[in-house]
Amino acid sequence: MTLNDRWRAWRNGLVGSPAFQRWAARFPLTRPIARQKAGALFDLTVGFVYSQIAHACVTSGLLERLAKGPMTVALVETMLELDREGALRLLRAAAALKLTEPAGEDRWALGIEGAALLGAPGVAAMIRHHALLYADLGDPMALLRRGGGGGTLARYWTYAEGGPPDATEAEAYSGLMTDSQAMVAAQVLDAYPIGRHRRLLDIGGGEGTFLRAVAARAPGLDRMLFDLPAVAERARTRFAAEGLALHATGGDVFRDPLPPGADVVSLIRVLHDHDDAPAFEILKAARAALPPGGTLLIGEPMAQERGAERVGDAYFGMYLLAMGSGRPRPAREIIAMCRKAGFAHARRVRTGMPVIASLIVARN
Repeated sequence: MTLNDRWRAWRNGLVGSPAFQRWAARFPLTRPIARQKAGALFDLTVGFVYSQIAHACVTSGLLERLAKGPMTVALVETMLELDREGALRLLRAAAALKLTEPAGEDRWALGIEGAALLGAPGVAAMIRHHALLYADLGDPMALLRRGGGGGTLARYWTYAEGGPPDATEAEAYSGLMTDSQAMVAAQVLDAYPIGRHRRLLDIGGGEGTFLRAVAARAPGLDRMLFDLPAVAERARTRFAAEGLALHATGGDVFRDPLPPGADVVSLIRVLHDHDDAPAFEILKAARAALPPGGTLLIGEPMAQERGAERVGDAYFGMYLLAMGSGRPRPAREIIAMCRKAGFAHARRVRTGMPVIASLIVARN
């Protein structure tokens, strides 16, 4: 047993002792820490309940309605088709999470966390979407034992198990990607000066959320998108409706050549959706599409990011398992894959919020 093993055993024995826990809760210097740890442990135990309260507030439209102004309990009853006790129970539960807050006698308003949630549409979209993930996580050990996939989430992401999406399926998951990818795009573009380039090819870009963000930052940059045919068609239609120029090509990155001419290629929340072998093939395809000196941008949540471990290792670790394809990777592993794929240089670029996305820049 190493010194670290002995220290860890001593620490865990102490923290796990009921007598020590009672003492720490009474002693003035350790009392705040004990309360904080107890709260964190309770949150870990009942976090699903909190997420379902948020789900009820989002899917019912309650938060959007409260954003227009305070409501009486009677109005909430009518809107949500609840009796008074049910409406009050939800409002009070949401207030405990700061999604709502009291606004006087029998009136309720939007809370500070509710306002923050509405200000990030991608968060609300993921809250709605998580009903599929929770169905697969009802028995997490069964999910782990079967090696992932084969459940509700895998049927939603049809391409994860090798099936090309039809127009209806493409509409479902492209809409989710559109809502949730804007936050990732902002992190990448805040960290990297995209305007230094001439033409960008976004691989797996869905309906073009990243490219629309690019258009706002660097309107003179030519924009190209490559995705599955049904998805590329949706992007083409959407850009035309918004009066934006876009060259969208439909195809399969594992079978079809990528359109030439870009001096920068982006993989925004794409690589971690794929297992190691196909992820490596995507990197090789990106390199082949770039000229000498061309640049690759990889933006996504990554594993083992300090301060973002819960997102990279816990959330995406289980989400991608349920999806049936991919895994979160640490930055150093992605950098090594880039070099193996033939990129001369690859480095990590810090983003403002790695909990949303980290960034790797590789050059041909």
